[in-house]
Amino acid sequence: MRLYAAVAVRGFRRYATYRVATLAGVFTNTVFGFIVAYTFTALWSVRPRLGGYDLPHAVTFVWLGQALLMTTALLGGGFETELVERIRSGDVAIDLYRPADLQLWWLASDFGRAAFHLIGRGVLPMAAASVVFRLAWPAEVSTWVCFLVSVGLGVLVSFAIRYLVALTSFWLLDGAGALLLATLLATFFSGMVLPLTVFPGWLGTLARALPWSAQLQVPADVFLGRHRGTGELWALAFQAGWAAVLLGAGRLLQSVATRKVVVQGG
Repeated sequence: MRLYAAVAVRGFRRYATYRVATLAGVFTNTVFGFIVAYTFTALWSVRPRLGGYDLPHAVTFVWLGQALLMTTALLGGGFETELVERIRSGDVAIDLYRPADLQLWWLASDFGRAAFHLIGRGVLPMAAASVVFRLAWPAEVSTWVCFLVSVGLGVLVSFAIRYLVALTSFWLLDGAGALLLATLLATFFSGMVLPLTVFPGWLGTLARALPWSAQLQVPADVFLGRHRGTGELWALAFQAGWAAVLLGAGRLLQSVATRKVVVQGG
């Protein structure tokens, strides 16, 4: 475990190195957050209880989306691009010879990345928003704890999905298309476009049952207090269940893929 802890710390430090890029990202998140927040304000002024949210909850949902955008890698940009390239070039063969588990290695690295982005790209936009908007902050310490656990599980689900997508490069060789499709699905079904409770009928039911909802919708609802008591435990269990299923699928696909490694050019 010390090895993977060191990998996580290295992942945190790797992203902390790019301070200018982080500040630029904070600025972008904040500006985009204001645009979406004012759009939501206009929409909720017409439909005050749309999706079961009042205006402060809807605006808070916007800023939670900006805080978790990079944390749960909703738009990609994590380890998956590097892993796809290593599979394409054949360098993954070196990774497989290391005395470390391939899945756990990348998982530890991704948790380090996520921890940095939660602090570096999450806190400042929320602080800026709190000056202008009335946000719905949790009143109980237990809600904050459950929220942080939910974010961690959301990162785990996000990693598991992106790991599966990256492994398809063993067969596709060029994983750009698969990564783009994964990004589009994550953006739509996570709640980044609109809260999933706004989606009508069967589409809303389906969207809330899919694993992408664990990346934003579930953590946001925990933060907003929409899950109380055992409801919080069920929300966390939902995320943990998807994480276990997807990580297991990734382990199985990895086992199949590494039996048929294709190294281009040799």
